[in-house]
Order: sequence, then C-alpha cells, then structure tokens
Amino acid sequence: MQLIGNGGERFEDVGEIAVLRGGGLGDLMFAVPAIEALAAAYPEARVTLLGTPLAPSVLIGRTDAVHAFEELPVVPGVRDSGDGAPSLAEFDARTRGRFDLAVQLHGGGRNSNPFLLRLDARHTVGTATEDAEVTERWVRYVYYQHEVLRALEVVSLAGAAPVTLDPRVRVSDEERTAARRTLGVTGQLVAIHPGATDPRRRWSPERFAAVARARLRAGDDVVLVGDATDVAAARAIRAAVPDDLADRLHDRTGDLPLADLPALLAAADVVVGNDSGPRHLAVAVGTPTVGVFWFGNVVNAGPFDRGRHRVHLSYVTRCPVCGIDVTQVGWTAERCAHDPSYVDEVEPDAVLADVADLLATT
Repeated sequence: MQLIGNGGERFEDVGEIAVLRGGGLGDLMFAVPAIEALAAAYPEARVTLLGTPLAPSVLIGRTDAVHAFEELPVVPGVRDSGDGAPSLAEFDARTRGRFDLAVQLHGGGRNSNPFLLRLDARHTVGTATEDAEVTERWVRYVYYQHEVLRALEVVSLAGAAPVTLDPRVRVSDEERTAARRTLGVTGQLVAIHPGATDPRRRWSPERFAAVARARLRAGDDVVLVGDATDVAAARAIRAAVPDDLADRLHDRTGDLPLADLPALLAAADVVVGNDSGPRHLAVAVGTPTVGVFWFGNVVNAGPFDRGRHRVHLSYVTRCPVCGIDVTQVGWTAERCAHDPSYVDEVEPDAVLADVADLLATT
C-alpha cells in the first residue's frame, strides 16, 4: 500500500465517515479519488458527503463510494450562499456526534476546520494554513499542489491509499446512446463548454466558434453545454456559425439539468473547454478532452495523462490591463479589479490539431 506524503495508520472502529467538500463541480471532481480511497480503506464504513446540492445530482447512482449526502448550511468560507439551505442549527442536529471520522477536503482550513470540528467526530484529518485551527492529523496547505493529490494526501493521514487518480463517474452505454439519439447524432460529436467561474480563465467565444466551425465543416456535430452563465457565450458562438452548418450545432446551455450532464459529456467523442467543472466531469466519465488553461491552474487542476487529455497553456504572468503579478496566490495576494482573459493567447489552430488527433487516436 503506497500512501501519499507521510500518511498515517488506519483508525480503528470506524463505521461512519464524513467528508467535507463544498464548492463547484470541479471541486467535487477533485475530491472523488480521495473519497474512493476512503471507501476502499474502510469498506465497512458508511461515507457521507457534506456538500452542495450539485453533489447528489452528479453522483447518485454513479459511484459506490458515497452512501449519503448532507447539504451544507450557509457559513462564510464553507458555503457562501444557497436558497433553501438548512440552518446551522438544523445541520448540527443531524450531524453532531454522528461520525467516527471527519475529513476536511475544503480549502486551507481557516473556515472549514472550525466547521468540521463542530461535528465532534472521534477522529479528524485535514489541511491547515499557518493561521488555521488544526485537525487531529493534518498536512500544511500550500496553494500550488494538484487538488486531487492534495485530497489524497489528506486521506492518507487516515491510512487510505489511492485506488485511482482520475475521478470516476459511471455512465451506462444506454445513457450514451440515448443522449446521442436525443441530439440526432449519428457521427462524431464534439462538446464545447465555453465558460469558467473565473472570467480570467475563459477563452473568448470567437475562439470557441473557430473550433466549432472547423469541426462542423469536417462533418461532425457540435453541442454547446453550460449553465445560465454560459448562455451569452453560446449565443455568440452560434452567431459566428454559418447558416449552412447550423443544423448540426446543438445548444444545450442553460436548459440541461445537471443530472443529465454526465451522460451528454460521455456521449461526446471529445470535449473542448476551459479549466472548468464540465471539463473535469468529462475526464471522470472517460471522454477525451482538450483544455485551455492558464499555466498556474495546470499545477492545481490539469489532467494527468496526454493520451486522452491535451492541455494548451497561456503563460500570462501579469494582468494585461494593469500589469500586476498574477502568479501570487492566497488570501494575502493582491487582486486587481480587472477580469480580462488570461488565456486568449492560445490559438484555435493548436486546439483544433489536438481535437483532430484525439478523434483519430482514441
């Protein structure tokens, strides 16, 4: 058994495990390999994920590693907003004293460690910045570390060894077939996600449109995916596609339920996107990807292999507007008010070359 980092011995008599991981879709995907490691190390235990409603939407029926879900209350630094979220008192009533092991996979611990310790679990593991309250066993939080490996290092403190590096989210062949049938696709399908939570990580719509036009001219179908925040980008992409190609361009941004996104991504032959949740989900369902990344984010979020996943890097080190150093990270780093794209120096032809290569080789 190869643990990551210093590791630790398994705890005894663990029947209930809580895993804290809020945030977005990508954050959830980064935690899945660690949760699988816990499930393998403690096969008799029940694993409960403390997260947001997107977690059950994506994972129910698609993993055996999570057995139950608890929705997080709105607590600064743990969950910043959420309509219908339980109150802290309601959450405490359901969870306090319930768990034998509580695992913090949610950031550096300033806010998440005190929240985790409220559970009164017999054992706790997690990360900690220099100013954070610590768990029973902990590892120092250093920003530049791959998020998957960070989470695996945390669970190794509880004696859980990796069983996979890529997240795994199951999609059946029947679901893939149904997704393609719904779109009316019979040939190759390229999915494009043009969004990202941070606008600085977004490749411009005209660059995505160049990819869409080229693949449509090659005879492929193209589907646009994303939530309501991606509708404007999708509209711009559609406007840049000639009418004679538009019948094979399918726009599902803003109207596809999150629970249906895994099947649609799995139905695609290649997914093109930014450093974003849907691209990370595409990795989890086994679809090859071509990603456009700011180089610093590759350290924390890049795919591990290049047989299935290709990465195009933008080496911007200073804000294109004001010149501030953007490689400094963390709570104390200065953040300017500008949100230009940091990745527009990546050219569509380079992305297209990798899309063609993956379609030919995978």
